[in-house]
Amino acid sequence: MQHTERTAQPDWAQAVKVPVVITLYFWLIKIMATTVGETAADYLAVDLHFGLVATTVVMTVLFLGVLTAQMRASRYIPWLYWLTVTLISVVGTLVTDNLSDQLGMPLPVSALLFALALAATFAGWWASERTLSIHSIDTRKREAFYWAAILFTFALGTAGGDLAAERLQLGYAMSAVLFGGAIALTAAAY
Repeated sequence: MQHTERTAQPDWAQAVKVPVVITLYFWLIKIMATTVGETAADYLAVDLHFGLVATTVVMTVLFLGVLTAQMRASRYIPWLYWLTVTLISVVGTLVTDNLSDQLGMPLPVSALLFALALAATFAGWWASERTLSIHSIDTRKREAFYWAAILFTFALGTAGGDLAAERLQLGYAMSAVLFGGAIALTAAAY
């Protein structure tokens, strides 16, 4: 008998386009994707001298291509899902950076803007679908709401992180401890 790593899933799980089981590995990969997003955006724009606008255009086009492939997929494909997450983290970071660095929007304003956009996304998703469950990401409409929420989450995370580290002068280490603690409290409450 041949052993396979895949376990049998219920029919509903096979139609879901995102990871069904959220494990420690999910969160580790998510943290790595977030780190890549923050680092890649700065590396391309600053270190490679592409500039913020050119980096934003190139990464947005790349992201939209990968997102299109993800949305057209008929099932969860791990490498495609995580590539989409990584690229959306880059784009979310760049959106915040453009608002603050190019347009001069204060970080508290952009953080509030993204918090409201995220709340509106969840409200629209709930009003339309009557669920926010990741176990029900099985239609294009639900998946569109899902990816909009992810985009606003990354943009909000960048704005909040920069606000804490730079504007409130907590530094990056203390900001990481602050946000890590908030995440741990949320996880414990759940």
